Amino acid sequence: MAFELVNKVLSPDEIRNLLPVPNHLAKIKAKRDVEIKSIFTGEDKRFILIIGPCSAHDQDAVLSYVTKLAEIQEKVKDKILIIPRVYTNKPRTTGEGYKGMMHQPDPNETPNVTAGIKAIRNMQLKVLENTHLSSADEMLYPNNLGYVEDLLGYIAIGARSVENQQHRLTVSGVDGAVGLKNPTSGDIGVMLNSIKAAQIPHEFIHEGHEVKTSGNPLAHAILRGAVNQYGRNIPNYHYEDLRYVSKKYEERGLANQAVIVDCSHANSMKHYKEQPRIAHEVIRNMKHSESICKIIKGLMIESYLVEGTQPVTGTTFGQSITDGCLGWDQSERLIFEIADQL
Repeated sequence: MAFELVNKVLSPDEIRNLLPVPNHLAKIKAKRDVEIKSIFTGEDKRFILIIGPCSAHDQDAVLSYVTKLAEIQEKVKDKILIIPRVYTNKPRTTGEGYKGMMHQPDPNETPNVTAGIKAIRNMQLKVLENTHLSSADEMLYPNNLGYVEDLLGYIAIGARSVENQQHRLTVSGVDGAVGLKNPTSGDIGVMLNSIKAAQIPHEFIHEGHEVKTSGNPLAHAILRGAVNQYGRNIPNYHYEDLRYVSKKYEERGLANQAVIVDCSHANSMKHYKEQPRIAHEVIRNMKHSESICKIIKGLMIESYLVEGTQPVTGTTFGQSITDGCLGWDQSERLIFEIADQL
């Protein structure tokens, strides 16, 4: 076989026992879960803002950034619920490059998954402890969910994972909000099929057990733009796109119909400075269409302490080593502008 056994990885239960969630933090997390759920069910009219670095590679920088977010959250709490984006796994189109903290707790050292799992749980725990904000992460590997599920306020399924059966089935057993992105092709039908699959019960193998799930009524859509056969980015956040998605969503009769618009990726043509313009356009469209206003629940924005990006070997504190991000001053200004427009 071509597999070489490197280390036996601790189970989710072993990692949770090693880094447990104190009771007072578990209560804060549970309260946040109720707030987030209430927005997706329509009981709470606040706007969700999932914001943070493209990939979280440095715990100290992430904690510094999220602490700033927590201070702003207090100022906009009547209109916006902020969910820090703390992504610890990075999907790679070709399989090359930095794959996230879970693989490499130190981006300049060799991969160490065992240390990485401990590092990502510790970081998510520190975010909750220091700021009382539960964060968002991408479920790139369904079998790894148990390592951090009890700490996350929001889970995203990426464009390359949304058609995967194991991802869909696993989401059906998550007790919380999960956003499923449209695939890179932009096929809205595929995304809606995934949401349908996630919202109904299933029986399957998970973490070495045969399990049953009850379905997740909080599974919803994330629009991230598309890439056509010629490699050209095609946005899907414009007025006509949002009306179309709203119509197709309604036709399916899915529970808690909701859309988060990703202002980055193909929607921004990979130009991070376009994100504020996209955010403002989405909010303007909400004011011109009742159906759009009803279905749009929030935005996803890539942001960090220092704008732009740097090589994996870079040493700039709080700057992305993957996709470019808005800097802190731009981000702070954008959050207040969004709050003023809501």
